[in-house]
Amino acid sequence: MRRLQIKHLTTYQYADSVTLLPHKLLLRPREGHDIRIESAELIISPPYQLQWQRDVYDNAVTQATFFESSSRLSIDSRVLIQHYDDQPLDFLVADYAVFFPFQYDATESVDLGPYLSVIFDQDRPMLSTWLRQFWYAGQVVETYLLLEWINKAIATGFTYQQREELGVQTPAATLTRGTGSCRDFAALFIDACRSLGLAARFVSGYLYSPTLPKGQGATHAWSEVYLPGAGWKGFDSTSGQVVGNQHIAVAVSRHPETVPPVSGAFTLPPTATPQSPVMSVLVEVSEIPA
Repeated sequence: MRRLQIKHLTTYQYADSVTLLPHKLLLRPREGHDIRIESAELIISPPYQLQWQRDVYDNAVTQATFFESSSRLSIDSRVLIQHYDDQPLDFLVADYAVFFPFQYDATESVDLGPYLSVIFDQDRPMLSTWLRQFWYAGQVVETYLLLEWINKAIATGFTYQQREELGVQTPAATLTRGTGSCRDFAALFIDACRSLGLAARFVSGYLYSPTLPKGQGATHAWSEVYLPGAGWKGFDSTSGQVVGNQHIAVAVSRHPETVPPVSGAFTLPPTATPQSPVMSVLVEVSEIPA
């Protein structure tokens, strides 16, 4: 078991005092047999009210409603968790899914439908060409090995580049440029899996990296593939690793652009000049002795 403390501070500085509209926050880790939350605290300014809910993916979502105008918004999340996923490779795939290709059970296929639809359909030709190095029609290969090959090929064959722009690159853009962020690599892996008929989804969260200097952490993104008998298994295409107790999932989605940690809007005074706010994000994930 590993105890991890997550500090995530997001601030927005505005040129004028603005009216803050409701903001959607996805900051609370997904609890389960592998992750347990010891404590969680949100410190927000200006004065606010929270309303918690579970979305369609069972993510913990809170909506912050603000009572005052302000020239600064601060959202400070502090969470302490226990992480038990010490052996990420300790799983068994159902006999019929050990080798690829296979067909999902009919009862599961209905529920997996949204995770089987390719997101960037226009990129299919280029993606199919790239995938032929791993599998071609008529070939039989171990399912886990196929996923590992694709995952490691992205991690070793492309250059990581942090991007501040909203959204994700299309798989074609990543393949053409040879660079991308963690969310771009996840989007490529997800559409690669879906084009092969494997259910995959996007995961947003945090990564514990003890080699990073204090205060130099960041949010992270990876993918999960549904393997019969094993369930949703995580693959990090930035590192090429299977997801374990260094990864802290916060939100999952069928689409990589729908689960940012903080999202919302504001309105300006009638006399103000339109100007984008200055955003600052500070993330720190540290291990706490048990």
